[in-house]
Amino acid sequence: MGPVRGFKKRRKTEKKPDGYGSSSGSPEKEGLVDWWDEFSKRINGLQQSPSESIDTFEAVFKISRKTFDYICSLVKEDMLAKSAHFVFTNGTPMSLCDQVAVALRRLSSGESLVAIGDLFGLNHSTVSQVTWRFVESMEERGLQHLQWPSSETEITEIKSKFENVGGLPNCCGAIDATHIMMCLPASEPSSNAWLDHENNHSMVLQAIVDPDLRFRDIVTGWPGKMKDSLVLESSNFCELCDKGERLNGKKLQLSEGSEIREYIIGDSAYPLLPYLLVPYEGNELPEPKGEFNKCHFAMRMMAQRALTRLKEMWKIIQGVMWRPDRHRLPRIIFVCCLLHNIVIDMEDEMQDELPLSHDHDSGYHQQICEKVDVNGASLRDKLLLYLTGRLPP
Repeated sequence: MGPVRGFKKRRKTEKKPDGYGSSSGSPEKEGLVDWWDEFSKRINGLQQSPSESIDTFEAVFKISRKTFDYICSLVKEDMLAKSAHFVFTNGTPMSLCDQVAVALRRLSSGESLVAIGDLFGLNHSTVSQVTWRFVESMEERGLQHLQWPSSETEITEIKSKFENVGGLPNCCGAIDATHIMMCLPASEPSSNAWLDHENNHSMVLQAIVDPDLRFRDIVTGWPGKMKDSLVLESSNFCELCDKGERLNGKKLQLSEGSEIREYIIGDSAYPLLPYLLVPYEGNELPEPKGEFNKCHFAMRMMAQRALTRLKEMWKIIQGVMWRPDRHRLPRIIFVCCLLHNIVIDMEDEMQDELPLSHDHDSGYHQQICEKVDVNGASLRDKLLLYLTGRLPP
């Protein structure tokens, strides 16, 4: 997955894509602002009472117009390829912006297909088809926004920001996992395969996050009963690390004869590995280990906050999904992660409106993995000595 560096520079030279306006508007009314004026009038005209009227673009989509405009430019070619197939219930063809608006509303609100259809004046089947076409397009067109850092400059900046948060040097990411809950029919034989340890039907999302809450690597699609440690061990990321093809950058010298490799951090659900550091276990730890755990926790919070923000912003994966297609759900989760990153990359001011919470898996107990690798233990102990100033000069 490639970098997002240089993204802003490219945007400045991009021509504003056409085809944004509603097809029923005149040429001079084309463009995002005029499209929204017409679109919002249509929405408000469908509401049952004045108290339900919608005042602002941001209230509907939870992103800025700048970000919406950029997303439209990404999916334009795919969404307009067969746009004549999608029409409002009054027969008006859907424009590019209409289609993107419907898909984003579905993903960000988590409302039912019927509720979205009633809001926009569409059949629920049209809402479903438009949303899925958007998901398919974003999978390909937005891929550059979810990438492992590929340049030394980028990874150095990530390490520096993590160290500023918690004091541990040479850290490249924080890992965590969350459950996407589903309501599945009890009569379906395969339902039990998705029943997790908290007696919920769920699918796991594993994410590695940078200090800006940006997803750098994700894995999803596994049943919720699968432990976090096994999801990691089954991932391409773990395979690359074991082969020495990831987290293989320049080692950092802490003192004469003492150096550390690149690594990520995670909670006690993960094994202690040469490239993954977990906190020290125990109820009454010595003060140095307690201090290490505090630093570790501060940095680990980046992953928890990112997953919480993901679910807060894209509510289709928050709460319990009603009988989702388990083949399509991983792709929907992936696109929500892409959109999460796009909001960050666009420096969208709407992200500041979201709370900095870290409770993304309410009701789930902490998993414990007791697997310990000797090289991982050595790395953790070196960092403990570094934090306490007890490394030999």
